[in-house]
Amino acid sequence: MTIAAQAQLTWPRVRELPIALRLAPVVRLSDDELLALCALNRELRIERTAEGDLLLMPPTGGETGASNAQITVQLGLWGNRDGTGTTFDSSTGFRLPNGAMRSPDGSWMPRSRLDEISAEERKKFIPACPDFVLELRSPSDAMADLHAKLREYLANGARLGLLLDPETRRVFVYRPDAPVEQLDDPANVSGDPVLPGFVLDLGEVW
Repeated sequence: MTIAAQAQLTWPRVRELPIALRLAPVVRLSDDELLALCALNRELRIERTAEGDLLLMPPTGGETGASNAQITVQLGLWGNRDGTGTTFDSSTGFRLPNGAMRSPDGSWMPRSRLDEISAEERKKFIPACPDFVLELRSPSDAMADLHAKLREYLANGARLGLLLDPETRRVFVYRPDAPVEQLDDPANVSGDPVLPGFVLDLGEVW
């Protein structure tokens, strides 16, 4: 059997991802158990829903990975200049107040909030929702799922969320108590006032 054929048996077609593994009510993984499971399966990106289901995703493709790297660089450089908080990349897990464990593609928290979390807790999934979250759509992502994820972030305390869709070059801006704003093929998008002075250059992302 060819490697390509083996890969087709290993993962479903790209539009059928992520794989949802339903555990409740048979099994309820603790945060430590989920962290250990993620460590044993580093080739996968694993999230947990508020209901306790696990979402299993393979590594991203090259184009998505390159775009995500640009986002991480831009957000990180701004964060270093601003100095009031901490930026996180897509491998960081956050345990939201509703019990879900999510790993946004980019995120930021003010240092004042992060300092309230012990150093020991920060070594694991951070038990809080970031103030800013960003999700970058990959070819395997359904837009409905991503919009639901952004709504979940806001319901759990996020103050600004960006959803980027490279396929249509659209950006969806989520803010609490405000309609979702759709930007069609913008050159950039501002993070004000949550991220003062941060402007994401989308020419480097698309």
